[in-house]
Amino acid sequence: MNPLAQIPNFGQSIWLDYIRRKFIASGELKALIDNDNLRGVTSNPAIFEEAIAHSDDYVDIIQTLAKSGKSAEEIFLAIAIEDVQAAADLFKEVYKETNGLDGYVSLEVSPSLALDTEGTIKEARSSWQELDRPNVMIKIPGTKEGLPAITQVIADGINVNVTLLFGLERYREVAEAYVAGLEERDAKGERIDNIASVASFFLSRIDAMVDPMLEKICEEQNNRSLVAKQLIGKVAIASARVAYHIYKEVFESDRFKALEAKGAKPQRLLWASTSTKNPAYRDVMYIEALIGPNTVNTVPKDTLNAFRDHGVPADRLEAGIEEAQWVLYQLEDVVGIKLIDITKKLEEEGIQKFTKPFQSLMSVLEEKRAEGAVS
Repeated sequence: MNPLAQIPNFGQSIWLDYIRRKFIASGELKALIDNDNLRGVTSNPAIFEEAIAHSDDYVDIIQTLAKSGKSAEEIFLAIAIEDVQAAADLFKEVYKETNGLDGYVSLEVSPSLALDTEGTIKEARSSWQELDRPNVMIKIPGTKEGLPAITQVIADGINVNVTLLFGLERYREVAEAYVAGLEERDAKGERIDNIASVASFFLSRIDAMVDPMLEKICEEQNNRSLVAKQLIGKVAIASARVAYHIYKEVFESDRFKALEAKGAKPQRLLWASTSTKNPAYRDVMYIEALIGPNTVNTVPKDTLNAFRDHGVPADRLEAGIEEAQWVLYQLEDVVGIKLIDITKKLEEEGIQKFTKPFQSLMSVLEEKRAEGAVS
């Protein structure tokens, strides 16, 4: 049996981290839904930059919008909204069959708003209205400034995919921001049973930053070398397992149970950045290690194909929580690498990793817009 299609048997949903117009129109996305039990799609500025700037899928629509006087950013939003709507329509049945648990397609607010609370709220509301689909999510970065935006947007009844999460402390704050939003909405006497949210916890970038630091300590051949060697390639998965422990604390609490009694859904953890950056690692290790109940894993196409080919599905997420806590303890107290410093830096870099392709895309669209306006 197809290993991908078996993953939901263990309580996890697989979403695809990819979107492109031809991919939707050709039937390829529908085939993944039918054959692989794919349950959602995520997008980000880098994915859209790749799709729009490096394909001819969008030539006609860019020319049409340019002639109507649209700006580069307005053209991008029009394209992105059409693609997300088209993908969301393909997932309608998944959304119905799972009673609103899955079947979502995510659209990110502009990366320039990552540190702008009010700007994020305004764009989230605008995009939600434009998309006009119950099975879409607005992606909001899990920055300090994003926290009050998450609460407000959830209180507005908008589905949220919280992105760029690296740190455990910040993850707890995000989960509590979601609960606070539900409480605000409930206090207004409005429905909370039709709201969904995920918290996207990024994995491979943690190991990509920590591993070279550990390797350097190994080279120094001091009293920390042996422990450092044992931690290489283990920190991201350990962090994810501890994050899941926090998830259970928040969503099994009496505070949340009062909301759950009124139909509220827990904000599921979503494992993101799940393609391995180190070729020495098994290419599906971030999927295999973190399959477990009430979670999502969003994977790029190559990793999806790899798991279909040779993945081994099993419930492994809660195995070794003590070991995971021990890994993080050794990292900080024995080796001397402070995870909070790492995750803070990763958050800053993460914003840049989405800002740069977005700016590049705006430049490309500006050129194409100029060409289209005079053609």
